Amino acid sequence: MLQRNLETTQGIRPEDERLGAGATVVYGLQHVLTMYGGIVAVPLIVGQAAGLSPAEIGLLITASLFAGGLATLLQTIGLPFFGCQLPLVQGVSFASVATIVAILSGGGEAGGLPAVLGAVMVASLVGLLITPVLSRITKFFPPLVNGIVITTIGMTLMPVAANWAMGGNRNAPDFGSVSNIGLAALTLVVVLLLSKVGNAAISRLSILLAMIIGTIAAVFFGMADFSRVGEGPFFALPSLFHFGLPVFHLAAVISMLIVVMVILVETSADILAVGEIIETKVDSKRLGNGLRADMLSSLIAPVFGSFTQSAFAQNVGLVAVTGVKSRYVVAAGGLILVTLGLLPVMGRVIAAIPPSVLGGAGIVLFGTVAASGIRSLSKVDYSNNMNLIIVATSLGFGMIPIAAPQFYHQFPAWFETIFHSGISSSAIMAISLNLLFNHFRTGNSDQQSVFVAGTERSLRYQDISELHDGDYFQGGKLYDAKGNEVPIVAQPGAAHGH
Repeated sequence: MLQRNLETTQGIRPEDERLGAGATVVYGLQHVLTMYGGIVAVPLIVGQAAGLSPAEIGLLITASLFAGGLATLLQTIGLPFFGCQLPLVQGVSFASVATIVAILSGGGEAGGLPAVLGAVMVASLVGLLITPVLSRITKFFPPLVNGIVITTIGMTLMPVAANWAMGGNRNAPDFGSVSNIGLAALTLVVVLLLSKVGNAAISRLSILLAMIIGTIAAVFFGMADFSRVGEGPFFALPSLFHFGLPVFHLAAVISMLIVVMVILVETSADILAVGEIIETKVDSKRLGNGLRADMLSSLIAPVFGSFTQSAFAQNVGLVAVTGVKSRYVVAAGGLILVTLGLLPVMGRVIAAIPPSVLGGAGIVLFGTVAASGIRSLSKVDYSNNMNLIIVATSLGFGMIPIAAPQFYHQFPAWFETIFHSGISSSAIMAISLNLLFNHFRTGNSDQQSVFVAGTERSLRYQDISELHDGDYFQGGKLYDAKGNEVPIVAQPGAAHGH
């Protein structure tokens, strides 16, 4: 605590902490292992949809690793006007998958990977130009909105963890088997046990160590296969425009522009979330630098054969779990990603880690993100306002795509693209309702809704510090044994969730 106060007094930001070289590399590797399954999923899906050969799909994966590493370095280390300098891992965005597949299915000149790459480049350029507008809206992201979005991020990622825990491949015969879920449970138990030990270093490395132990167990039970690690080249430079020069079609660009807007909203939420978690200041300038880095990375990624880049929410959870706030740790992860992009053999080693192992760790990681959001919401004042209704409606709206993935299938494609993401749905609803009730107060009723009023009454009565024999309630008021009204005094801060 003394050290933390000293650093605050000296103006040292928590994200600027420098660890030893060994710890930096190990913690960076932990970040890579956490997001590896997500970053390779997109090129796998896109490659199959484009009808590419296994070798070409491998090139897509290598390109995504390399581009993600460069994007992570830009975001964490930063350049003038680019990079928020926060511990954020960047990688190819899953939000673009549906749109990319739709463009690929266009056929002829209107489809194919060149049309996808062209759409990504133009849409990212437009996104880069509009970031100054988006970066000036930080006042519309109070703890109320931040908490809603952070909670939704964690809850939205839970299906990913569940899918990993069941085996990762829905078409596999052992998907959802007891052995897969048991391996995930073993990994989860190891995470919890290592987190409990008194050694701080082991506790911080609990995710990485649990993955290693889980993988060893998988090998012992015949659930991991490293036999194909030696297949393919050991070293390979990224191939520029391997899939052809980009072509530009208006329909494809417009579709991708919607995706870019979703990515900007999600990255804004991730930047604000990690700032909240590590307790550092994120102003409009810093948010703008982060969004510009996002868009510049997305603009350059197609040159190497990759797609839109965005912050990885699961790594925000890793920051919260480990308490390692240093951006240099994540930068080390970026270097590892670049190296994996140049060394396909290392990528094949990490790809051999069973998805069930990732699933066991993911339950803790993603749950921690949601818990961080709940902690932010506990700081919100819910007395005599509509904040409780804003939280309830926004969280419910964000859960619709998770509870019913087909919910928006009958809506226009652009609408489905935006609201099929629970993160975007909750962010849009939270911002809109916060504006409606807390900024545009004209027409607000002095009488709270029945939901808020009921909660207020329940909270007030439960938090009374002292009750005496003979005291009783009548008509919403408290009286003593003689019938005299007694002022209701709640415990300090109880109504505010402190």
